[in-house]
Amino acid sequence: MAAAPLRVLACGDVEGRLDAIFGRVRAIQAKSGRFDMLLCVGNFFGSTSEAEWADYRTGAKKAPIPTYVLGANNPDTLSYFPDVSGCELAENITYLGRRGVFSGCSGLQIAYLSGTEAQQQPAPAHCFGAKDVAELKASLLSTPNFRGVDILLTSPWPRDVGTFANSAGEIDTKKCGSKLVSDLAASLKPRYHFAALEKAYYERLPYRNHMVLQETPQHVTRFIALADVGNTSKKKYLYAFSIVPMSSMDPAELVKQPQDVTENPYRKLRKEAPKSKAPLSEEPACQFFFDLNKHQGKKRPSEGKEGGDSQPKQAKKPRKYEDPTGPCWFCLASPEVEKHLVVSIGTHCYLALAKGGLSPDHVLILPIGHYQSVVDLSSEVLEEVTKYKAALKEFFRSKGKRYVLFERNYRSQHLQLQVIPVPLDLCTSEDIKEAFITQAQEQQIELLEIPEHSDIAQVAQPGTPYFYVELDSGEKLFHRIRGRFPLQFGREVLASEALLAQPQRADWRQCAAPRPEEAAQARAFRRDFEPFDFSLRD
Repeated sequence: MAAAPLRVLACGDVEGRLDAIFGRVRAIQAKSGRFDMLLCVGNFFGSTSEAEWADYRTGAKKAPIPTYVLGANNPDTLSYFPDVSGCELAENITYLGRRGVFSGCSGLQIAYLSGTEAQQQPAPAHCFGAKDVAELKASLLSTPNFRGVDILLTSPWPRDVGTFANSAGEIDTKKCGSKLVSDLAASLKPRYHFAALEKAYYERLPYRNHMVLQETPQHVTRFIALADVGNTSKKKYLYAFSIVPMSSMDPAELVKQPQDVTENPYRKLRKEAPKSKAPLSEEPACQFFFDLNKHQGKKRPSEGKEGGDSQPKQAKKPRKYEDPTGPCWFCLASPEVEKHLVVSIGTHCYLALAKGGLSPDHVLILPIGHYQSVVDLSSEVLEEVTKYKAALKEFFRSKGKRYVLFERNYRSQHLQLQVIPVPLDLCTSEDIKEAFITQAQEQQIELLEIPEHSDIAQVAQPGTPYFYVELDSGEKLFHRIRGRFPLQFGREVLASEALLAQPQRADWRQCAAPRPEEAAQARAFRRDFEPFDFSLRD
């Protein structure tokens, strides 16, 4: 029999307005029935709390439901919290403590962290430091089969919570809040995370706690920031919800993903987390639908292939390229090739300036023979593609730039690896990745990250339509195309205001230059690239 859901109220900064918040709770219960608890984040006490508080402390007044509060966020209110480890402050009002986990008889698990992030060491009594966060994480992550907590309570917002998400209004989530709280949320994977202090209401779109294609599905997190009680702007300060404890839920129900789910805003933190923890065993990662440990385990059947012991991928065997079905603009032997754009010719591949490029040094890596996509390449061609990528990375870095590479294996006949340089001082690799993911979400395109140390051939079979992005940091993004796909998507992202700020150059047809100008640009690129061109030395 399924467990009955708990009815919970969460509240932002009370600031000592006890009669106001408890009066509101009574009114809600009179209309909607009884709630099980009230959780308060932010400043529970204010600078003028004493008179009102005396009535509750002495028992003259009583909170209508069990109320759980966080500790002081400033020195002025420290005196209201006599015991750092938590205590009952008045009947039905409990101070949870500096940090820890509260588990009720229902099995609901609430993790909490009091105070604001310390700016000095040792941390003042109203602040928390890295040690507090590390100890709270350790107490939970060491639990066998830990999946996450039901609720996380902090007073500060987590830094960067707005990444990949709906707007937080006037709050700049890249500057507001605590990085330590972000780290805590990334590790504890709460189903609900409440915070306050910014006098703003913000309900973020739910975000994933797993990396698609890399980890088994997990529950989502809903972050909700609440405003201060009785604020004159009528911003929401009280949030009602029902929750069945994770421990009592059907696993399949728990991990259901809502339609509006986004990427995890703390992806970078999650990526770094495993580095601090040694692997417990050498077992293969069975959750992958492609085989990351080629010499161990069994590969799950996919795309109609039979299961069995892992074998070297078919794409890695030498493959003869096929003749094109019609004229090809990119086979080097074809009369259709615009040879004045060619800047380097290797044994299996060549480089050419892009026609109508995003910039004068926008180049293409192309196989000399006819291959449709990267996953079709023979090992010899793939090896030379890798050499060209390394040479271009070194070349662009010497010019103060980083490259972005993308491939669209959709409505294209011949493989074209588009390589576009972006100035180092314009944006970071993380900015570029965020721009691709954000614009993909806006167009309902599911852009997923490919695991480190794996490649596109492990994700896509030959003939699979896809869009693929690679940063010079080695990070890779992948979208399997199942229907229509915007042909200029890669250029649109790079040309957008978030990156190159040249939206007028999103369509190559609007950027075509006269042939003499193209030839001059090719000569200039060839001259500059010569010290890095391995084909001239091999």
